[in-house]
Amino acid sequence: MDSIEKLTTAIAMVEEARGVPLSASCVLHRGEILEILDGARAALPNDLDAARKILSSRDSLIEEGRTSAEALIASAREEVSRMIEQTAIVSAAREEAQHILDDAHFEADAEREEVEKYIDSRLATLEVILNKTSDAVARGRERLAGAGDKDVLSQLANDK
Repeated sequence: MDSIEKLTTAIAMVEEARGVPLSASCVLHRGEILEILDGARAALPNDLDAARKILSSRDSLIEEGRTSAEALIASAREEVSRMIEQTAIVSAAREEAQHILDDAHFEADAEREEVEKYIDSRLATLEVILNKTSDAVARGRERLAGAGDKDVLSQLANDK
């Protein structure tokens, strides 16, 4: 509303006006304040007409608002019902997913244990083979060392 804005401007001008010392009076530019007040007076009839039109149509606006609010409430109730239903579905899905995960973890643990047993048995077999190989290598080295000693002894005997 234009008249309200003009009156607000006039009030602001009076509040911000320079005060006269030792008095409640203030100094205003007469032309500016009169121009603003004339504008407010000119706009006031138009603003009053607009206000009367709004007042005359308020019942229809209130009824329209009430109808809109009821539709919005009904829509919200439907949405809440749908969300509750989805929450139950989501909860059941989470429980099922947890059950599947628990089963998968159990199976993985069982398979891991089986694989570890298999690897342990294969390593034990390899250990036995390596021990036998190590013993054979040690025996071979002993023979070579013993044969070398005999060669040294035979050379010493020939040298004498």
